[in-house]
Amino acid sequence: MSRIGKLPIAIPAGVQISVSKSNLVTVKGKLGQLQQQVDPKITLKIEGATITMERHSEERDDRSKHGLYRSLIFNMVKGVSEGFTTVSGIGWRGIQSYRQRAAS
Repeated sequence: MSRIGKLPIAIPAGVQISVSKSNLVTVKGKLGQLQQQVDPKITLKIEGATITMERHSEERDDRSKHGLYRSLIFNMVKGVSEGFTTVSGIGWRGIQSYRQRAAS
């Protein structure tokens, strides 16, 4: 099983997720709304405050899509709930300046 694909996604408070019959995932939160069409070979299950994904076969393509769609949906949830930050600088210096800003 995919290491990334088998990890559950926690749904934070204030985020609503819906899955249509055609596997169109819609994520709504305080920062907006995002949609992603998921391959029909991947099944999404919303149980309480978590989302899990399962694939139908062990084919190489299905295994790769399992992790891909998990990552895409995780990033959608993060994007509508807390947003993203940018790092100014290049390489190690950018990371150091980001850590200094976060600490203060």
